[in-house]
Amino acid sequence: MGEREEEDCFPTQLIDGKGEFNVEGLDTFVNKTKLSDSGLSYAVVAIMGPQSSGKSTLLNHLFKTSFREMDAFAGRSQTTKGIWMAKCVGIEPFTLVMDLEGTDGRERGEDDTTFEKQSALFALAVADIVLINMWCHDIGREQAANKPLLKTVFQVMLRLFSPRKTTLLFVIRDKTKTPMELLEPVLREDIQKIWDLVRKPEAHKNTPLSEFFNVEVVALSSYEDKEKVFKQEVAELRQKFFHSISPGGLAGDRRGVVPASGFSFSSQEIWKVIKENRDLDLPAHKVMVATVRCEEIANEKLHHLATDETWLELQKAAEDGLVPGFGRKLTSILEKYLSEYDAEAIYFDEGVRKEKRLQLKSKALDFVYTAYATMLGHLRSNALESFKIRLEQSLNQGKGFANAVRDSQHFCLLVFDKGCEDAAVTQATWNASKVREKLCRDIDSHASSAQTARLSELTANYEKRLTQALSEPVESLLEAGGKETWPSIRTLLKRETEAAVTDFLDVVTGFELDHATIDAMVQNLKDYSRSVVEKKAREEAAKILIRMKDRFSTVFSHDKDSMPRVWTGKEDIRAITKDARAEALSLLSVMAAIRLDERPDKIESTLFSSLMDGTVSDSSSHNRSLGASTDPLASSSWEKVPPKDVLLSPVQCKSLWRQFKSETEYTVTQAISAQEAHKRNNNWLPPAWAIVLMFVLGFNELMMLLKNPLYLLGLFVAFLLCKALWVQLDVPREFHHGALAGVLSITSKFLPTVMNLLRKLAEEAQGKTTQGVPEYSASQSYRHQSPSHSISESVQSNISSLADDDAEYSSPALVQRRNTSNVRETEISEM
Repeated sequence: MGEREEEDCFPTQLIDGKGEFNVEGLDTFVNKTKLSDSGLSYAVVAIMGPQSSGKSTLLNHLFKTSFREMDAFAGRSQTTKGIWMAKCVGIEPFTLVMDLEGTDGRERGEDDTTFEKQSALFALAVADIVLINMWCHDIGREQAANKPLLKTVFQVMLRLFSPRKTTLLFVIRDKTKTPMELLEPVLREDIQKIWDLVRKPEAHKNTPLSEFFNVEVVALSSYEDKEKVFKQEVAELRQKFFHSISPGGLAGDRRGVVPASGFSFSSQEIWKVIKENRDLDLPAHKVMVATVRCEEIANEKLHHLATDETWLELQKAAEDGLVPGFGRKLTSILEKYLSEYDAEAIYFDEGVRKEKRLQLKSKALDFVYTAYATMLGHLRSNALESFKIRLEQSLNQGKGFANAVRDSQHFCLLVFDKGCEDAAVTQATWNASKVREKLCRDIDSHASSAQTARLSELTANYEKRLTQALSEPVESLLEAGGKETWPSIRTLLKRETEAAVTDFLDVVTGFELDHATIDAMVQNLKDYSRSVVEKKAREEAAKILIRMKDRFSTVFSHDKDSMPRVWTGKEDIRAITKDARAEALSLLSVMAAIRLDERPDKIESTLFSSLMDGTVSDSSSHNRSLGASTDPLASSSWEKVPPKDVLLSPVQCKSLWRQFKSETEYTVTQAISAQEAHKRNNNWLPPAWAIVLMFVLGFNELMMLLKNPLYLLGLFVAFLLCKALWVQLDVPREFHHGALAGVLSITSKFLPTVMNLLRKLAEEAQGKTTQGVPEYSASQSYRHQSPSHSISESVQSNISSLADDDAEYSSPALVQRRNTSNVRETEISEM
């Protein structure tokens, strides 16, 4: 072949004579020929046949390759070692050809047939078209034409690979005068017999030869005797390889094509599978027969085991729950089929027999392992459930948590171990340690969860206890707000916390926790009790303005005996107001910060000096002149008080104090108004000088009244009538809405009121005149009573009744004045 052709075909040894795959060489071949760019448009052709049968010569003429050919003058010997490959020149699509080492070579020996079987299987698994080179005179001979090799390769290929529709092109060399019409049926019949006799797996038991292979036959003349005719026939055969993968081509119905970019990896994996497959390593006929037959017997016993009624019943029972004597029953079933295998395979090769028995035993154990694992699962589930129940019962009986866990775990593990012994199979070396470890982990997990839940519940109970013991008392102490408030709270907190911690330690001892964990839980309990106090203090601080106003109202409106104050004019409102504000400010100082650490502070003194002494109000103008702030409350923190303990900052206290004074100012004003009103009501007499002046200026009129008592009586009756009209018309209330409105209202009601008043007087006068004499004989003075005196009493009675009816409109001062008037009238009537 020319140099150009040799460069174009890139001949490369794919697998050497020792069976080593040339990965680096294949990668180089793929890169040089750009096989990866072909996608699915490529074909693989391989050739196999006896040694020195002209395989390389045929390939070189057929595909323009440059494989090494045998030198006939040097003798017949092995030319091709291993598997070589090259690119077919001038054929589309990309076609890769592999030249396999010849079979039946004397160099490897009679029994060393492993490599030729492996290479043949590799060719069938990789190639789309396999040329089987054979002599014409070998057709019809049982031990020729690669028939034993094809039988073994067919059998293993059925088990290892899925159908990919490989084309088997039988090339008959050195054809004779016998017509091809007679030779081809014989050859096809021989191939079909090989296929029928091959042991097939269940999946391909009835699969025809055509599902795996397309069989084609072609004959060539002798290369040595008829070289010209041979080359012409080869040229005609070459045309069949053009567009071989197109529909109707030699490989037109191939399947499972690997993309060209994955050809290298795919071929490596196929060779690896073939190399590791022991079924191909059958150097001796006796060993081969023993292997085939023992494997058949083992498969038959495994199939019988799978359909055994006793086994199926045992399997179903194991799925439903625990089966007593499971191990003994399963051991009996397995022993039955192993014994049958031993009896049938006793006359075969001992090594093969034992190996296949081990395989049968392994497959049988793998087959029944699911039921055994199911049994272990039931044992584990039952043991875990038993642990949960026993643990709960032990805890309900008051046993310590750690002791309850140990006792329950020990009992459940004993039950589990006994169940595992009952489920053990004699033929197996199965170990239940992993399941037991998982059971222990499950038990530990449940115990940990139960412990966490119990401790959480215990902690919650003690936190609830602390909340109940601290919340309301602390609220009460803070509401009282005195100098002993925080010392009392500290004493309460310490007492309740120590009591809770002592009880908690007694209870938690049964858990057998480490000291660090117990210390952490105790500290959490102490922190919680402190947080309860702090939370309550912050809640009360949010209501400080209401508390201050309540405190101010209580002190301002009640005396030392807690009696409501009556503003009679003798009270010192300024002093009372100052005391009430001091109490409110004292409450503010108590609520300004949390004092649980007994650290001294200056909050109270700062507040009193700044707010009660008036420095806050005066400081603004003073500071303007100085240009700097000297207000101690102009800060966001208190001196010597940590920020976390601040409830009300100085700025907040200052703002609250201003709001407090603004909202309590009305109460002070009302008290002052009530005091002044009380003074006015009690001071109804005119001044002394007015009385003297009235006496001097009205002396003549007074003497006239004294000389004529009827005038005095008339004035008295007129006074009573006016008083009755004043009350009846409710003059003060009418004028409360304005002078004009009061005049209009009184004018509209004046006449009806007068008429109603006269009518009542007439009715009372008529009633008294009709009364019997005994009613007025009780006293001598009443018998000599004048008519004018009777009228006076009637008017007085009527005015009293009107005054009573209108009492809800009268002020206390007015009632007092009415009582005074009644006394005076009584005195006048008795005079």
